[in-house]
Amino acid sequence: MSHSPLLNLPGPSQDLLDDINSALADARKFVREYDPELVVIFAPDHYNGFFYKLMPPFCIGTAAEGVGDYGTQAGPLNVPADIATACAEAVLDAGVDVAISASMQVDHGAVQPLQALFGDAAQPSVIPIFINSVATPLGPIRRVRALGEAVGGYLATLANRVLVVGSGGLSHDPPVPTLVSASPSALERIVHGRPMTSEQRQARQVAVMAAAHDFAHGESQLQPLNPAWDHRLLEILDHGHLADLDSWSNSWIAHEAGNSAHEIRTWVAAFAALATQGAYKTLLRYYRPAPELIAAFAVRTAVRA
Repeated sequence: MSHSPLLNLPGPSQDLLDDINSALADARKFVREYDPELVVIFAPDHYNGFFYKLMPPFCIGTAAEGVGDYGTQAGPLNVPADIATACAEAVLDAGVDVAISASMQVDHGAVQPLQALFGDAAQPSVIPIFINSVATPLGPIRRVRALGEAVGGYLATLANRVLVVGSGGLSHDPPVPTLVSASPSALERIVHGRPMTSEQRQARQVAVMAAAHDFAHGESQLQPLNPAWDHRLLEILDHGHLADLDSWSNSWIAHEAGNSAHEIRTWVAAFAALATQGAYKTLLRYYRPAPELIAAFAVRTAVRA
């Protein structure tokens, strides 16, 4: 499923919010009926928990807490440290280099889906897996698929009902700072992780809302959404042709769908984990290009065929 800080901020139309909430209600019903005993969530970060002073491509949290950005829930998540550690060991044994964090901080990219699906982000037993999707340079998509397969192989050894979540946008190019474009104060943030003051967080929220307003009204230089690209991605995922994505270069993804479209890595990892158990089928298929969110928003549910 996609996420967006703008879902918790003033600005989006009620029609859009109602439409997205209807899809999320269907996803909640899916989760409620499955009644998972463990959740694994692949999620990005937006310079709230991971910074350029040390930026791993992948990291598994053995303990984690939400930072509470954009109105999402702050505080500890319910992470089973023993299972998370065993997962990391299994991924390393499978030949995928992954870091671990015994004090992971996660932002709305991980917390918002947990809140949407469970009401309380701290309720489910959850293993958070960070996938760098913002801070270049990025590894190839095939390594993300390998990560998902390694995690899926480990989950198959458990006796638990496991829900796997991938959290990320599709085509979108919001105003995220980069090493090249960031101001000196922003560099302190994205490189050294200097905490934001409440005033700075408020200013960022105002700036995001203004950017979304301009984008939705055609008054922005941000890269447009690309529904055709989104549908091609979703078609590949729906039909389980994940290896087709190995040829998608990072430069091509950014050119076609925006710099933040790299968040599709979380979707690729989630579906790759499921695919280790054989053929699958997607059930709920929701998609909507949402300029008011500066993002294409999608939701999928899937089960073994």
